[in-house]
Amino acid sequence: MSTDGARVGSSSAEEPWPVRVVSQKVGAWIAKLGWVWVDGQVAQISRRPGASTVFLTLRDPSADLSLTVTTNRDVLDAGAPELREGARVVLHAKPEFYAARGTLSLRADEIRQVGLGELLARLEKLKKLLAAEGLFDRARKRRLPFLPGRIGLITGRASAAERDVLTNARRRWPAVEFRTVNVAVQGPSAVPQIVDALKVLDADPSIDVIIIARGGGGIEDLLPFSDEALCRAVFGCRTPVVSAIGHETDAPLIDYVADVRASTPTDAAKRVVPDLTEEVRLIGQARHRLERAVRNLVDRETHRLDGLRSRPVLARPQVMVEHRSTELAALRQRAGRCLEHRLAAADDDLRHTLARLRALSPAATLDRGYAIVQRADGHVVRAAADVGKGDPLRVRLADGELTATVDG
Repeated sequence: MSTDGARVGSSSAEEPWPVRVVSQKVGAWIAKLGWVWVDGQVAQISRRPGASTVFLTLRDPSADLSLTVTTNRDVLDAGAPELREGARVVLHAKPEFYAARGTLSLRADEIRQVGLGELLARLEKLKKLLAAEGLFDRARKRRLPFLPGRIGLITGRASAAERDVLTNARRRWPAVEFRTVNVAVQGPSAVPQIVDALKVLDADPSIDVIIIARGGGGIEDLLPFSDEALCRAVFGCRTPVVSAIGHETDAPLIDYVADVRASTPTDAAKRVVPDLTEEVRLIGQARHRLERAVRNLVDRETHRLDGLRSRPVLARPQVMVEHRSTELAALRQRAGRCLEHRLAAADDDLRHTLARLRALSPAATLDRGYAIVQRADGHVVRAAADVGKGDPLRVRLADGELTATVDG
């Protein structure tokens, strides 16, 4: 490799550095870090027979990142003699940068395998942190669809959990569709693979619900399902997530974050997919209840109509007309009698009034021989002094009238 073609620099105004210089400076900076404590999961152990050096591949449980660790066999035997792949360890190591290859590794002088008690304490601390942030809040948990069109399944390849979910779901609803993503369900690569599978299924618009399933195992085996990164990935899903990890007694942190917690993979299938036989039975019962309710309603209304029809007014409608006709005739007769009585009384009153009028009438007085004398202006003469000599007078008789002049 030519020097000119491998030079780098911070700007065109500065002299570019050769690769070896950059590598040396990086190695020098890393050397200044000194000894550090590192936490991780053992992905691989390489013990060569007769060799005093042991090589470990240490992986970050929450990220797709790993480092090579070298240590002495005596250090490993003293701190973690039963160390196996997948175990969680804490080691005291010094970062080293191999300039020739540009690789970073760790050289450990102390290794401690994380015990069960420490693991549980860490999980409890993480559980309180996630709960305080609201990841376990029941108010945000979504209801599962009654009949999902397609189900996303994240589980181990050819595992008992996969078989249990698929078998029981198809037994309950034969037409159910699955999109299965097989991942590692334990070990250092489990968390990144499960998180990637979640992203793929959550982005699929045809997926209505996602099941994360795994069979039983020890606490160490189920550690990936209590990982903070996985819990946050489940919390961020837009699609409802069902957690079906282990057995009834197992409770990884993902159970608290998921929308529904199933005790087993079989239980997950029962919760997600309705039972066709049971639904048909329930539909039959509902139809029977509906038919019975309709029959009862029809019977009740039929009885009510029969009762109405049996009433006399509907059985013989003319009875009501005849009864009303009789009442009308009686009222007419009573009204006629009342009118005749009133007319007779009024006639009597009129005759009496006429008799009184005739008795008091001036004409009756005139008929008895009296006359009415009036002056020319029409005033009645009541005294001789009311007229003078020569005044014309008008004399009204019972039959006709006369004119006269006063002589004295």
